[in-house]
This record gives sequence, C-alpha cells and structure tokens, in this order.
Amino acid sequence: MRRLLFLLPLAVFAALAVWLYLGLGGDPSRIPSPLVGRPAPTFAIDGLATSDLEGPALVNIFASWCVPCRAEHPLLTHMAEKGVAIFGIAYKDKPEAAKAFLAELGNPYRKVGFDEDGQAGLEWGVTGVPETFALDAAGVVVFKQTGPLTPDAVRRELLPALGR
Repeated sequence: MRRLLFLLPLAVFAALAVWLYLGLGGDPSRIPSPLVGRPAPTFAIDGLATSDLEGPALVNIFASWCVPCRAEHPLLTHMAEKGVAIFGIAYKDKPEAAKAFLAELGNPYRKVGFDEDGQAGLEWGVTGVPETFALDAAGVVVFKQTGPLTPDAVRRELLPALGR
C-alpha cells in the first residue's frame, strides 16, 4: 500500500506533463475563434462598416506599430494585386500613423477603418495583431489566422477558404 502511495505523485506528474504537452504543443496561429461559421460581426468605425464587407473577402486587422504586420504586408499586397478583396482595420492606432504606414508600404485594402479605441477589435475577438479573417460570399467567417500570414498558410488554407 505504501508503495502505491509513493507512485501516486509520479502518476499525477506524468498525467500533468502529458496534458501540458498536448495542450501547449498546438499551432498558436490556429487559436479557435467562435466567429468561424457565423456572420461577420456588426461594427461601424471611421472608414469601414460591416455593410462594406462584400465577400468573398479578407478582413486584416493591423497596426502601424506592429512588426509582424510589416512583415506580412508584401503578401497582402501581392494577394490584392491578384484580385483578392481585402479590407483593413487599423487596430488601436492613430489614423495618421496608419495612413503613413500604408503610404510607405502600399495600400492593399479596398477600404480601411480606424479603430482607435479597439471597440471593433472586441467585436472581432482580436487578441493581438495581425489577425486575418476570411469571409465567404454570404459574409460568414470561414477562416481565422492569428499572427502574420505566410505563403504556405495562404496557399493551403486561406485561398481555399475563399473558394480560390
């Protein structure tokens, strides 16, 4: 009996280690979103509103101060040049700073909204920038990418979600 009591903490530790490994071993860009499978959230900010989002389209949430946003920007520009409709939301950023960011790097967005107070970001469930959502033709969210887009993610997941 004493021997079983000695093994109990080891068994608990092993179970905890397996649970943490499985829970933390996933891809952090695949954080599930309750929006997937639902219509795009209702919002209206300076420059952009839900009614502007004609799908299939992407909604990219970015900020001028975001280094990963700068890194993914050439990919967004390339997608826009290929005809992908992209709408931008400048999250917790000053409009002047966001406009300067786009003037420097190019503007891939059909329309840009300015979410200075972060309220639209709350509606979208934003946890950080960049985040990108794909909408189908009916305006339903069909995909969410947390973190910067990569060519591989665009090819394997995002474009198929848009039906391209």
